Amino acid sequence: MGSRSLDSGKATVSGRKYSKCVILPANENMVPEALEKRNQNWTVRTRVANDLIIQVGDSSFQLHKLAMVSKSEYLNRLVFQKRSNRAKDTLPKIKIESFPGGSEIFELVVKFCYGMKVDLTASNIAPVHCAAHFLEMSDDLEHGNLISKTEAFLSFVLFSAWKDIFRVLKSCEPISLWAMKLQILQRCSDAIAWKASIDPKLFTLSENDAISLNVLANDAENLKHKGIAENWWFEDVSCLRIDHFVEVIKSIKKKGVLRSKLVGSCVAYWTEKWISGSENLPKHLTRQLLRVTTESLIRILPEEENSISANFLLHLLKLGIMMRISCELLNEVGKKIALKLENCRVSDLLVKNYDNDATVYDVGTVTRVVEAYVSSMLKNPTPKLLVVGKLVDGYLALVSPDDKLSVEQFRPLAEALPNDARYCHDTLYTAIDTYLKGM
Repeated sequence: MGSRSLDSGKATVSGRKYSKCVILPANENMVPEALEKRNQNWTVRTRVANDLIIQVGDSSFQLHKLAMVSKSEYLNRLVFQKRSNRAKDTLPKIKIESFPGGSEIFELVVKFCYGMKVDLTASNIAPVHCAAHFLEMSDDLEHGNLISKTEAFLSFVLFSAWKDIFRVLKSCEPISLWAMKLQILQRCSDAIAWKASIDPKLFTLSENDAISLNVLANDAENLKHKGIAENWWFEDVSCLRIDHFVEVIKSIKKKGVLRSKLVGSCVAYWTEKWISGSENLPKHLTRQLLRVTTESLIRILPEEENSISANFLLHLLKLGIMMRISCELLNEVGKKIALKLENCRVSDLLVKNYDNDATVYDVGTVTRVVEAYVSSMLKNPTPKLLVVGKLVDGYLALVSPDDKLSVEQFRPLAEALPNDARYCHDTLYTAIDTYLKGM
């Protein structure tokens, strides 16, 4: 791919394998002879003696006030404050707490301030951009300062390469508050939402190729005609951690460019990957994090009918019960499933237990849903009550041979429906007979 000048020959963007940018400040106030590192201590050598020490985390940087304060309003204020408080013949020392990206990113800032080459990539652009804002390195101090440089490259990355957007999001994990404040998460989410409905082959085009907005406006229907699966983007999106995933789904729903059923399938895909069963839960997912994750997944479910399968909702309800999420959310999921019962098959109600001492299938969760259905039916009578009766009896017949199924589990489900829910009791009697024989 080609290169693009960002600022009077002082910055170039290269798109060979990954998006990359090499930047230099517009004016170099001080030419460094060397940037030396010993253990956690950095020293910039010039013909002028060092007159400023900045500590970032465990690392110390011996620098020059002129190079740093000329580009940072934040450091300018701190140096001015230190001037009146420090003893004579001592270097002013500034300790920076919670610096975005830590000492590794501050090193890049130092290089920029001294006119040294700085390589920006999709993996460091977010923390460097946040660091530039933290230090208030705006064009008000100097044209072509770090904020404007990083903003230009960040915009380029979000427009061009699909994979690089996820590298940006990954780099935002340690700096989530700053990334959210500067809307980097929102911009990445919007870029993913926009590109998810686009032919992915377009992402490999070189920057010099003419790409009109009309070409980029391909929708999901066009992808079908080209033999491209609509869910081609699921795997990449499923690698995001829950808070970033939620933002992406919100952006997709807001833009409305994809079918709600596809969005629902993506939520199910992410859930299956990260929470496929209680025995497979990732070790880093504490109970509190798992509860928050479950609640977040419920809140982003599409509202449209048939956008989520009943079986997935049952798994989500079971997880919510295990994690003791809010009753409001539990009832919300229960009602969603209840609305689907009239169109369910017995197989849709099968949710496995993972405790060796429990029944094979979770009967309690199904009972809860059937009771929610009956409650809603009393308010809005439905002619399909017999269909649900047949469904429940078929489910009871399937689970009745389980020798771990207690009376307290079997009876509530058998009695959950009103008398007029069955025109024939044969299947129910068979289930009861099978259950009694297994006792």
